[in-house]
Formats: sequence, structure tokens, C-alpha cells
Amino acid sequence: MSDSPPSQISPEPSPESAATENRSAKARQLLGMKGAASGETSIWKIRLQLMKPITWIPLIWGVVCGAASSGNYVWNLENFSIAAACMLMSGPLLAGYTQTLNDFYDRDIDAINEPYRPIPSGIISIPQVVTQILVLLAAGIAVAYALDLWAGHEFPIMTVLTLGGAFLAYIYSAPPLKLKQNGWLGNYALGASYIALPWWAGQALFGKLDATIMALTLFYSLAGLGIAIVNDFKSVEGDRQLGLKSLPVMFGIDTAAWICVLMIDIFQAGIAGYLISIHQNLYAVILVLLIVPQITFQDMYFLRNPLENDVKYQASAQPFLVLGMLVAALALGHAG
Repeated sequence: MSDSPPSQISPEPSPESAATENRSAKARQLLGMKGAASGETSIWKIRLQLMKPITWIPLIWGVVCGAASSGNYVWNLENFSIAAACMLMSGPLLAGYTQTLNDFYDRDIDAINEPYRPIPSGIISIPQVVTQILVLLAAGIAVAYALDLWAGHEFPIMTVLTLGGAFLAYIYSAPPLKLKQNGWLGNYALGASYIALPWWAGQALFGKLDATIMALTLFYSLAGLGIAIVNDFKSVEGDRQLGLKSLPVMFGIDTAAWICVLMIDIFQAGIAGYLISIHQNLYAVILVLLIVPQITFQDMYFLRNPLENDVKYQASAQPFLVLGMLVAALALGHAG
């Protein structure tokens, strides 16, 4: 008989709570989130898991911001359908291609950090993964070309952006460059892919992509660099073992956390300053007000324990960041 007092005996979870946790783990698995379940057998669910649907959202939102900043988007069925096609291209197709490609080249590190992922767990073969990469890329290029035809572009800007984004995704994940091995270059490439590239696509589809928009969104992408650093905290041990120079590995957990939040806050504030310079004061004030809760959640969660609270912080703070992107886009569209 155990000598432990009754208060130290952990009660077994109820069948209801166990079922709820199982459903939650399966949902995380399909979305490509941390803490997923293993053991999925449906090939289509496995393919979806490789594409990480949770990562599609910022690219879809980036297209919305680009359409808003063009100042030319008019609400009608045709424009809505075209915007939806651009979101399909940016999110499920090209983000899906990027995430599948990344999993293909990260299969060794995932075996350490996330062994439940489809490739290291062995539930999908390498030829099947390669086929998925090629099909998603080809479909993304085809949709981009169709959008160029619809917009009547003399220069196929949508197709060029798609090819450029696909190449960036390749050198981010694949040797010999493998940008993700460098915490600065890799995270900036990721930030630009989530903010600048889809924004450019929406802008080019409904308006004109000019140097000012490109420079502003690349500047905004430095805040995206900070967001990308958040994802590095979940894989510190694997990165350290494989010699990847993520910021948490290079600077330590606490310093990297501060670098992360300062990048997020300072460059959003810089965009607010630019809006003031073009006399969009109301939009600038709204953007600043959206930065305040992000700082609050950084203090409440992320800076106190970035290893444990990374997901909680992202869920709490990032909605305010993406709303701020739309505010900035509307301001640019209003300013012409």
C-alpha cells in the first residue's frame, strides 16, 4: 500500500475530459499546431497536416490588406471571386507548398522536436511528399497566371511574384543556402513571406505595385521577423543539436524574447509614424492603440516564460497585429 497521503494522488481524467483532449489534439494535428496527436491514417488528412492550415491565415489576410491599400477594391461578386482566387493561391496552394517543402527538408529536426509530424512518423512516403510539393506549386503558378489574364497585366506580375515566393521558400528550407539556419535571414524571409508578398499580390491585382508600397511592407515585415522568432522557441533543443543558429540558440532564451518583442513593437510604431507623416492621423492613433494590448500580453505571457507561453501569446496578441495591418492598409488606400 502506498504511504502517499490522499491529497497527493492524482485523479484519473474522466472519459469526457479524455475525449475532449483527444479531439483537441486531433484538431491541432490537422491545423499543424504544436502539441498534436499522432496515429492519423487518412492520407488526405495527412496531406492537410503537411500543409499546416493554421499558417494560411496571415497570407490570406495579407491579400486583404493589399486589396485595401490599392484604394481600388470595389465590393461586387467579380472582385470578391478574384480576391478569393488570390487568397487560394497565397494560402492553401503556396503556403501549403512552402510548409510541405519545409517539412520535407526538416524531417531530421522534426524527428527530434515533433516526431508526430507525418514524415518522421513514417505515415507518408517521401515520393508522396514530393508529388504534393510539385502539385501545389504548379497549381499556384496556374492560378497566378489566370489572375494576370483577368487583370490584363502587360507584365505578368502575379506570376513573377509567385515564382519569386516559391524560390524564396526553397532557399529558406533547402541546402546549401537554407536561410533558416541563420536566425536573422531566415526569420526575415519568413516575415516578408507572411506580410510583404501576399500584400504585394493583393495590391498588384487591384491597383499598382509601386516602390513606396514595397518599401513600407518590407519595413512592416521586420515586425513579422519578430513574430517568426516566436516559433523558434518550440524547437530550441533540436536547433541546438543540429547547429541551427536560431536567435534563442545564439542569444539565449531571455535575450531572444526581448529581441522578439522589440522587433514586433518598434516596427509597428514606425508604420504609425509614417501614417502621421502622410496626414492619416486617425489611422495612426488606432494602430498605436492596437499595439498596446500586444505589449500587455508580451508582459503577461511571453517575457515571463517564452518556452511555455509561446502559443498562448500568439493566440492572444497576434489578432491585434493583423488588425493593425488592415488599419495601415486602409490608411494607405485612403491616402491614395
